[in-house]
Amino acid sequence: MKKFALIVAGGTGTRMGHELPKQFIELAGKPILMRTIECFHSYNHSISVVLVLPTKQVMLWKQLCEKHDFTLPHVLAEGGNSRFQSVKNGLSKLPENGLVFIHDGVRPLVSEQTIANCEHTALDKGNALPVMPLIESLRQIDGKKNKHVERSNFRLVQTPQTFRIGLIKEAYLQPENPEFSDDASVFESLGHTIQLVNGNSENIKITLPSDLKIAECLFYPNNKVNS
Repeated sequence: MKKFALIVAGGTGTRMGHELPKQFIELAGKPILMRTIECFHSYNHSISVVLVLPTKQVMLWKQLCEKHDFTLPHVLAEGGNSRFQSVKNGLSKLPENGLVFIHDGVRPLVSEQTIANCEHTALDKGNALPVMPLIESLRQIDGKKNKHVERSNFRLVQTPQTFRIGLIKEAYLQPENPEFSDDASVFESLGHTIQLVNGNSENIKITLPSDLKIAECLFYPNNKVNS
């Protein structure tokens, strides 16, 4: 079965306090987005990559690819006004059959084991959602009141959220809904049961300056995709 990685990268550098969009900030000498693509190439060279970027960022991306001699093959898709629209545009580049890993462009530390967990379960069950157990205590706010909730009943959601292409394309034929927080919520709204698999704790989403520092600490000892 043909497999695709749909990498969604439409962020800005606002919360990073950086002029560059966050996916282009360097991690270990290369833009974060390149490190993310390398994760899937390292896992399986046959995975085809579709990269969703805002139109205004395409030229910068091409310049960065030339600067860093980044030649891993990928197809570009135009980003939309929302993540929902961006994913939908990316899916339009894919055939009806196959498997797609939908992944955040700023998660460059997803492990090969997490990708494998997603692949095996999605091939068997039609979808897979990588998650991690919570280690912090939780409180639920209800108006002016708050109460303890049992953390074992909750999971932290990661990507790549993985689906059989035909099924997720059908889900994205729906009108966009503000309640859609990720691909799994879009898929689930059609009545599908989400299949949870183990993620990896290093698979953080780089959003804040502190996240970048953590990623640097995690990346250098790992060095799996460094070149």
